[in-house]
Amino acid sequence: MPKRQCHHCKEWIEQREPHDCWSTTVEAATAELSEDLKDAFDRLHESAQEFGEQRIYASHKSIMFARDQVYFFVRPKRSFLELVVFLGRSLRAPQIRRSDARSRTKIAHTVHIQHRDQVEPPVTDWLREAYEFAGKPPAAPGNTRGSRR
Repeated sequence: MPKRQCHHCKEWIEQREPHDCWSTTVEAATAELSEDLKDAFDRLHESAQEFGEQRIYASHKSIMFARDQVYFFVRPKRSFLELVVFLGRSLRAPQIRRSDARSRTKIAHTVHIQHRDQVEPPVTDWLREAYEFAGKPPAAPGNTRGSRR
């Protein structure tokens, strides 16, 4: 039977065989982390669970935390956790490594976490704000100034 090569992982797959190289588990994504980074991730995970109902899942090389939409994700690296938090406003703080507008209303803020002690306010406050922001219904399209008659 002919095979095809996945353009993501370069693995050869039988023609009709299902393949999903993007899916993984949280456990697999964090398995090779140092103890400090595992502790930091556990603290992020515990903090997020306190906010309320959500989905937590791994996708490719990231661990996603989502309500109706993803409100933050963690990308495990060798020496730090890359935390990306989506907010409706721009932040300026020493912890923020980078800020990027992802849409007209959403800004992604990147924070590097190396130790459990860094998962405290203001970082946990930003996570809660992101959780609440992700649960808000989108603004209605149309004229924002009101209608004239």
